[in-house]
Amino acid sequence: MNSNSLTEGKITKSIILFAIPLFIGNVFQQFYNVADTAIIGHVLGDHALAAIGASASLYSLVIGFAHGITNGFAVIIARYFGAKDEKGLRRTVAWTYALSTIVAVTLTILSLVFLHPILVALKTPEDIIGETQMYLRIVLGGAIVTCFYNMFAAMMRAIGNSRTPLYFLILASAINVALDILFVKYLNMGINGAAIATVIAQVISVVLCVVCICKKYRVLVLSFNELKWDKELITELSSLGMSMGLMIVVVSIGSVALQSAVNSLGSDIIAAHITARKVDEIFMLPLSSISIAASTFASQNLGAGKTDRIKKGILRCIMIDWVWSLFAAFVVFLFGRQLIYLISGTGNSFVMDTANQYIRINISFFMILSVLLVLRSSLQGLSRKLVPIMGSVVELIFKFGAVGIITRKLGYFGVCILEPVIWCVCALMVLWDYMRYMKSINDNAKITD
Repeated sequence: MNSNSLTEGKITKSIILFAIPLFIGNVFQQFYNVADTAIIGHVLGDHALAAIGASASLYSLVIGFAHGITNGFAVIIARYFGAKDEKGLRRTVAWTYALSTIVAVTLTILSLVFLHPILVALKTPEDIIGETQMYLRIVLGGAIVTCFYNMFAAMMRAIGNSRTPLYFLILASAINVALDILFVKYLNMGINGAAIATVIAQVISVVLCVVCICKKYRVLVLSFNELKWDKELITELSSLGMSMGLMIVVVSIGSVALQSAVNSLGSDIIAAHITARKVDEIFMLPLSSISIAASTFASQNLGAGKTDRIKKGILRCIMIDWVWSLFAAFVVFLFGRQLIYLISGTGNSFVMDTANQYIRINISFFMILSVLLVLRSSLQGLSRKLVPIMGSVVELIFKFGAVGIITRKLGYFGVCILEPVIWCVCALMVLWDYMRYMKSINDNAKITD
């Protein structure tokens, strides 16, 4: 079996080697949406850009929920892998397929059925709601494919292989960009063309994952013989998967609520916000990559019983993130406006100034965000569910507060400062839980001694 254990070797080297393919893969996956944004902004203009921007939070909610669930399943897979329990690993893989399929189909049906009422509830402007709905029907119709890619990628990462999904994403992303240009610019298919290009590229990445798993990673191949009723395993998978999925859903619901506040501020603000979010998300990619590495690292070493290695690994992850955060701030404050133009193609000075304000404020708090992401992911890898979910509820409350109070008082500036405030509060919460967990480990070790 071609896989890599994170339970041995130099900690920093292991984390970086595991995280680099994750980062590059996240960059190319981000290209799916960034390519849509850039090509539509340059070819179709700010109106079409706002139509896609109004769809972003809802799409993130659906895909994020499925992604969180499959990541939860992968935590259990990683634990069995770290413990070298192949029988338990195969059982967990089989039920991961079954439960992921149920989730993907259910989410796709529900999101399509309730799409229009949700867009109305989000106060999507009348001048763009038709285009937004058409775009979302296509990309949400392909959500099953995206869910399966996330499942395959999570399973391969769980056994230490973060490279294979990267190779497939590079190819799929290149195809996506080429199809974007073909459909939008030359075939005049509008934003529907960008949506179709995204779905086709995702289908290709899934097909490649299936072929590779069947040929090289037989332990991840679905075995119907392993789908025997196992109440304890199913409960464990469901509870951890749902807790991680719900955490993302709660965050995404807050983002959807926040999007409604942004939508109420007009099309120029929407265009500025979606552009700023794209820039922001690009700089967040290394942070999210390290946090995924931290989760897998913690889970594998928990299975291997190496708690001292877990503590050292978490600290190294935070230090790596801090170095990146300083570099990101330097780039944004010097070249923020150029990045905004590169992504949006806008000549509207108000859109550019508004987007630049957002990214400068957010990037200044990346060091705090680093602590939050690494500790939250590590706690999830250690099967500690409560505090990460509580943090998500706090975020939800703040974002609904933005809709009812903050944006009315402060306008778009309130949107800009909202997430940094949330990061500070939630970072304190996960830090407290992490210290409690480590104290319990130390106390148990003293009793054993």
